[in-house]
Amino acid sequence: MTNAWLTSLSLVESMIPVLGQLGREQNVKVQLAGKSLLADSVTSLMTVFDQYPEIDLAQIVELLNELKDSNASNTVVDLEALIAENELDAILQTSVDSGEQTPVVLYGFGRIGRLLARRMCSIGHTTPSMKLAAIVVRKAGDKDLKKRASLLKYDSVHGTYDGLVKVDADQQTLIINGQPVKIIYASHPSEVDYQAHGIDGALLVDNTGIWRDHDGLSVHLQRPGIERVVLTAPGKQMKNIVFGVNDADIDSQDQILSAASCTTNAITPILSVLENKYGVESGHVETVHAYTNDQNLIDNVHKGDRRGRAAAMNMVITETGAAKAVSKAIPALEGKLSGSAIRVPVINVSIAVLSLNLKAETSVEEINALLKDASASSELTGQIAYSDAPDAVSSDFIGCENAGILDSQSTKVRGKQATLYVWYDNEYGYSCQVVRLMERLSQVGLQVKQEEQNQAA
Repeated sequence: MTNAWLTSLSLVESMIPVLGQLGREQNVKVQLAGKSLLADSVTSLMTVFDQYPEIDLAQIVELLNELKDSNASNTVVDLEALIAENELDAILQTSVDSGEQTPVVLYGFGRIGRLLARRMCSIGHTTPSMKLAAIVVRKAGDKDLKKRASLLKYDSVHGTYDGLVKVDADQQTLIINGQPVKIIYASHPSEVDYQAHGIDGALLVDNTGIWRDHDGLSVHLQRPGIERVVLTAPGKQMKNIVFGVNDADIDSQDQILSAASCTTNAITPILSVLENKYGVESGHVETVHAYTNDQNLIDNVHKGDRRGRAAAMNMVITETGAAKAVSKAIPALEGKLSGSAIRVPVINVSIAVLSLNLKAETSVEEINALLKDASASSELTGQIAYSDAPDAVSSDFIGCENAGILDSQSTKVRGKQATLYVWYDNEYGYSCQVVRLMERLSQVGLQVKQEEQNQAA
């Protein structure tokens, strides 16, 4: 090994305990251009820093120690902004010093629910201002608790969870990396009194998709202990938030919000960059999507056209509302995009094909450079990734925490016409987006409480 590599390795190794203390004791999440710096692995940190060879790792170590010695708590700090401003006090003005954490309730524990739990409870990962308190499910037999633990620990797509999952049958809890999470059995939101379980002021994330309008989700708010609700699907009569694009629209009065869909989250950040640079005249979004649990594995009756045919054997033409939903985050694109979808026999990772008519001429090189710069910036935190791998295929992007990944090798441009291919992990990448939205809502809620306490004092 070269001396330079060994020096870098030594510096990165020294970051692990500092990042661990920041997360464990101060509830501070550290990012670099939107990429989380986790205290779980030297390799993962080296991989992140390898993308930014111009960064002085010795300076990063110094900044992290300065951050550790500060009074920072319950906040997200992006090192790119810290390096640029070189003023720690200005960065820390956004921190919340109440010492409180918002309890989180996951209503539903399917594909997205379990990945949210994995993300929130990962060793080395910090979710500022919030903690996973409970999971609400319908009981599936006497061995339900053990089965829930097993499904969290072992996953056919994302592999074995790198953490400790234990069952406390007496307390009816899962203990995830030492953190007790109550399992509440209920068939309907109206059956649950969260305060009776010691949960108050909670953020509830509805992963079932059963209720998608404001009135339906309001049932959660009527239950003791619930303060805000997030829907992990496109919602009606509420704000649909794509974190990194329109999360500034969130205010303290918002009690029910939608995190939109996985496809909407994948394409909206890239479309926002293109709209700002060139302007989008019109376009079509075709998503080639992994099959999902709402399809039949073998041919049978289904309420949706074609989705009743065997998912693992067929390409299935269906519909998507993602193109229309983009305008909820980017109003300038209202009525300009159409969309359709094809479900294909892969279990995870999808790709969206954006066929766009721009208002100005461009080139492959210019668009790729524009989106590569966007992927390296903290402005779209964790939203856009950039791939120039010549042999990239869908499985390469399993576990990617970005909302969407531009396949730069496939970009096509002819004058004002551009075709872009955007990969996305429709499970984990979307779950990371939901967690980012949850973090923002938790911080908003704690800031409101802090202001109320200051006024009362």
